[in-house]
Amino acid sequence: MIFMVFSVIIISFLGTMGHFMYDLTKHNKIIGLFCAVNESVWEHIKIGLTPTLLWCVLDGLIYGGNLNYFPAKFVSLLVIVVLMPLLFYSYKVFTKRAILPIDIIIFYIVITVSQFSFYYILRIDILPFIYRYISCIGIILVFGSYMVLTLMPLKNELFKDPTSKKYGFKGHTHHHEH
Repeated sequence: MIFMVFSVIIISFLGTMGHFMYDLTKHNKIIGLFCAVNESVWEHIKIGLTPTLLWCVLDGLIYGGNLNYFPAKFVSLLVIVVLMPLLFYSYKVFTKRAILPIDIIIFYIVITVSQFSFYYILRIDILPFIYRYISCIGIILVFGSYMVLTLMPLKNELFKDPTSKKYGFKGHTHHHEH
């Protein structure tokens, strides 16, 4: 339980840093593949995914021998991909606009639920091999797709920067200045 709380704190911290890294690195495109390049919901999903994947270095050493490790990790990533836009767009139905403190709280809730899901699945009965196999493929697809979707974002609300009304790297608020 202590490791799980620690993981929430570290992943949340790294995700928060990921929100600012693109600007701090003077718009380094490689950093932009892994960190937020604009204020779209998709970019906020990325700042949850990147540190969760990075955390594999440590939690893999500790829990990698657990046969449910890959299904647990895959579900933790899916929670981020599904829950972040679900919560954001749900409250926005009522408020008609984004509210920064609520957005920040949503980010931390999503990371917490993601990590609780991970640890829950580690503790259940061993899942059949097919779940491990599908999960490994799913993790690779999630990792690859979020970089591709930064370079070639879909033209929908999830990927649109609410300030610039543009997508991907071009959606960065200060893009026109550089």
